[in-house]
Amino acid sequence: MTTTELARIPFFPPDLFEGDREVLLRLLRESGTCAAQRFILGEQTALLERELAEQLGAVDVVACGSGTSALTLVLAAMEIGPGDEVVVPAFGCAPLASSVLSVGARPVFADVDPWTMVVDLAAMEQRIGPRTKALMPAHLFSVMADMPAILALAERHGLRLLEDSAVAQGGVLAGRPAGLWGEAGVYSFVQVKTFGMPGEGGVVVTRDAELGRTVRMLRNHGQDGKARFRHHRIGWNSRFDELQAAFQRHRLPGLPGRLARRAEIAAYYTERFAPLAERGVLAPPPGTEGRCYYVYTLLAQRRNALHEHLAARGIDSHAYYPQALPRQPAFAPYTRPGDRWPAADRAADRALSIPVYPHLTDSQIERIAEAVCDFPFN
Repeated sequence: MTTTELARIPFFPPDLFEGDREVLLRLLRESGTCAAQRFILGEQTALLERELAEQLGAVDVVACGSGTSALTLVLAAMEIGPGDEVVVPAFGCAPLASSVLSVGARPVFADVDPWTMVVDLAAMEQRIGPRTKALMPAHLFSVMADMPAILALAERHGLRLLEDSAVAQGGVLAGRPAGLWGEAGVYSFVQVKTFGMPGEGGVVVTRDAELGRTVRMLRNHGQDGKARFRHHRIGWNSRFDELQAAFQRHRLPGLPGRLARRAEIAAYYTERFAPLAERGVLAPPPGTEGRCYYVYTLLAQRRNALHEHLAARGIDSHAYYPQALPRQPAFAPYTRPGDRWPAADRAADRALSIPVYPHLTDSQIERIAEAVCDFPFN
């Protein structure tokens, strides 16, 4: 069979929930015909929150409309607002900056580690100033940030600590799950995440009962659940869908197996790609400690050429964040003269992610690895 005859390997599978089709249809009917007729924030949402809290060892889990709104709700619950600054990574997803701006505060961008691409501790500390109210590190691609050191940094400076763990559900560092190192963390359930679903959604996870209570109020227009139409604070509409909650509860027991398959694929890639470091391509750090294989991302000097090489062999790849956050038109006005982020700029030029989802067969994984190794890097 020629290369052109091989079936294309998509970056994310279009049949992500095919195996659960009948369950989803059944749950849709049950949600629509149940006596309670509660389509948001009902029994299924409460049960999902409870089950996740038990699994994680969290004090509270609050289901929200998205991972992005989850970040915003926590920042608001921490009473971060105008005049405050939040130190965030210079490389990553837009909500790192937009959530800060949405509560009236200012993001301050710290450079990242040149290999792992998560925020660099020394750079983060250098960005702390008199207006700094919080640190918001983010886990990225397959690596958790150095949370023990960042937690110590926050405590040393008396700062709030919010963990953007949107992509890191399933990651564990020093025995503690991603999301529970700071005062709060978030997970995203958008379909391509490790615990994705067919729609938008996310959760706040926290060890602080009072913070969880405030987030729970803010997600529903500032109501506390005791009396409708009594608004204690200005809040948001960030409520969770009952059908999605039931579907996520159905899929929760299978999450460890799916995470294990992702880690298995990543371990194979990392072993195969280790010799490529001398040829201009860096694989992520090996192992499972502090790892969360949402996507598997290489750093390639000739990123665009590698992307085209893989495409010619029927393999989809994806360049996340081809521009560092402070270079984006929306966020550039909030930077300071003379600011530099060389590692973030290099990551934006070189990062290329390849498929790592658990649906991949062993033969597809081998085909992807062979294609990467066959690339003429020099």
